[in-house]
Amino acid sequence: MNQQALSAFIWSVADLLRGDYKQSEYGKVILPFTVLRRLDCVLAPTKAKVLAEHKKRTEAGVNPDPFLRRIVGTAGFYNTSPLDLPTLLGDQDHIRQNLYAYIQGFSPEARDIFERFDFQAQVERLAKADLLYLVTEKFASIDLHPERVDNAQMGLVFEELIRRFSELSNETAGEHFTPREVIRLMVNLIFIEDSEVLSPGNAVVRTVYDPTAGTGGMLSVAAEHLLGHNPSARLTLYGQELNPESYAICKADMLIRGQDVGNIVFGNTLSDDGFPARKFDYMLSNPPFGVEWKKVEKAIRAEHEQQGFAGRFGPGLPRVSDGSMLFLLHLVSKMAPVVNGQGGSRFGIVLNGSPLFTGGAGSGESEIRRYLLENDLVEAIIGLPTDMFYNTGIATYVWIVSNKKEDDRRGHVQLIDASSFWRKMRKSLGSKRKEMDEEHIATVTRLFGEFTEAELVSALDAKGQAVGEPVLVTATGAEPAPAVPEGGRLKRVPVSRIFRNEEFGYTTITVERPLRDDAGNIVLGQKGKQKGKPQPDTSLRDTENVPLGEDIQAYFEREVLPHAPDAWIDDSRTKVGYEIPFNRHFYVFEPPRPLEVIDAELKEVTANILRMLGEMGE
Repeated sequence: MNQQALSAFIWSVADLLRGDYKQSEYGKVILPFTVLRRLDCVLAPTKAKVLAEHKKRTEAGVNPDPFLRRIVGTAGFYNTSPLDLPTLLGDQDHIRQNLYAYIQGFSPEARDIFERFDFQAQVERLAKADLLYLVTEKFASIDLHPERVDNAQMGLVFEELIRRFSELSNETAGEHFTPREVIRLMVNLIFIEDSEVLSPGNAVVRTVYDPTAGTGGMLSVAAEHLLGHNPSARLTLYGQELNPESYAICKADMLIRGQDVGNIVFGNTLSDDGFPARKFDYMLSNPPFGVEWKKVEKAIRAEHEQQGFAGRFGPGLPRVSDGSMLFLLHLVSKMAPVVNGQGGSRFGIVLNGSPLFTGGAGSGESEIRRYLLENDLVEAIIGLPTDMFYNTGIATYVWIVSNKKEDDRRGHVQLIDASSFWRKMRKSLGSKRKEMDEEHIATVTRLFGEFTEAELVSALDAKGQAVGEPVLVTATGAEPAPAVPEGGRLKRVPVSRIFRNEEFGYTTITVERPLRDDAGNIVLGQKGKQKGKPQPDTSLRDTENVPLGEDIQAYFEREVLPHAPDAWIDDSRTKVGYEIPFNRHFYVFEPPRPLEVIDAELKEVTANILRMLGEMGE
């Protein structure tokens, strides 16, 4: 059964709930029952052995837990109840009590999943509405064993269901999961330079962490990618999630993968770090966009003020209306140190455009950018197409951050504009109307891996219309530009550019003009240090941004004094700032078409109109 068919089948359960449940409440039933059936099917092959071993060890007065875990192997959990969903159907009158007994038979880590779903409340409600048997019967009829529905498919099923439920309840689906093609791109980029991990046969051990784990999609794709290249590698997954339902699904997925579910923590990452003493090799995150952090402001400000750079938020704090840069700082604090050329970390994080430029010199946002760039942590920023996410159509960017840059990357940042690398989806999913295919992902991965500048070159005819497909021409490659048709030209659009870190910095100087009295005379200070000095007119105060590294006095004399000879710089207000004007670096001026071309088109249109009018009059 493919993912769409499976999702449609599970969604059909909603027909049973209609009337007794609001549409926005369907997920409270369907999600935990889907997880329950998945666990049910995973344990089916070892069920008889587990029951026999449990009886044997219990009668002998021995703790059966380690023996049962040995039987289930990589499943990592077990159930000691003789019941499962199909057998529950044999006693319709006692299905509620038997379902509780079945849930209690799970090992503690699996029971916690259903507690997070608040499953008991839904069982009681279903029983009261005489729906419990019918819903159980529905789910007992489907086979969700990993041999039929692998982990990747199951993850997509959960994401599709959550998306539907979020739309019905007007929630933000993007808070729960990230499109898989975006995850695949991020995973490609964080692993690309680690040949030791990707080489088959190397029994390396690595850790991957997601502080906004959602349903575990990023962790799952990272595990599948690494094991696909190197089955000998051992990847330990860590995550933290605030939403109870997403946490429960993520934990269930990790259970089935044989991961230690103790590494999946529930809670708010920003105010209650679930891994305060841990560092990680790789990290991935898609924090919520534009969500305020007022609820946890007290705890975050206390850490910033009391711990400084010894804590997570030393460089600065962004405005309360958007906490995404706090997650960026949190990930930086989790980077493993480089010791004797070994170790270090790389992470990818999805952010909107705000962290690139919001806040002037001295603001929290600017200070965070300053810290990242002056410490040479930003490897690349990739601009994604719009309409890529389920809940928003705004522009999004993937930041790749690393403290183990290769020699040729040191002191530089690569910007890649992948906004044109997309194809239209056959069917829109919420706000998601575009997707990146494997070729697009491979192209961005290659541009990053080669650390090269590149541009898309198109041939235009005399009318300015594109002829053929654009060609990606890189600075290091030998791709020829397309042939220019007669009277046409080439259009070059940059897609990859490389900058020195300091090119994003600037010094903001405050330019003062003297205060004058009614007679036009300059007002001088009368007391203290200001005595005899011209007093500034605050209404004439202005600022100038001087590129970092440029002589400030020379800039002032060239750009300001010719227009305001009486101006001076207030050095006490001078600040250094950083911004990354991504779109400005990829802007291409499009010259207007020649007048003769426009004139010819107007004549052609006019002739057509006159011809049609003449035909109407005949």
